[in-house]
Amino acid sequence: MLLDPRGPRFAAALTTVVLAAALVTGSGWLALAQAVVFALTAVHPRLGPYGLLFRLLVAPRLAPPAELEPLAPVRFAQLVGLVFATAGAAGWLAGVPLLGLVATAAALAAAFLNAAFGLCLGCEGYLAIRRLTGRPLTARVPAPSR
Repeated sequence: MLLDPRGPRFAAALTTVVLAAALVTGSGWLALAQAVVFALTAVHPRLGPYGLLFRLLVAPRLAPPAELEPLAPVRFAQLVGLVFATAGAAGWLAGVPLLGLVATAAALAAAFLNAAFGLCLGCEGYLAIRRLTGRPLTARVPAPSR
């Protein structure tokens, strides 16, 4: 399955806002809510609430994408985000604010890089693993013309 890369980038922008709020407030509950979003999206991007917002409100107003990206790297990136957001939530909620701060900040940095520059660290990690195991995968392919 192939995805419009603008959807995950939109989701990364919303994730950036949520994680920044969690970091500023020290809210483990916000970090936990973001972890739930990561978990749903890791199962399948169509299950994530940010992807739903993109499909319903944003995508209809855009031209068709010029390129598409494979689903697997995005799912892997969501799993990585889930690990960091869960660690952040656990830190804040368990009274270990340094863990909450570091894990939430790492997740925030990755989300910001994707939202602002289109650099998905989790996706790049997935593609690197595929190259190292001798099973390279193309990051983007041209979208079929309509």
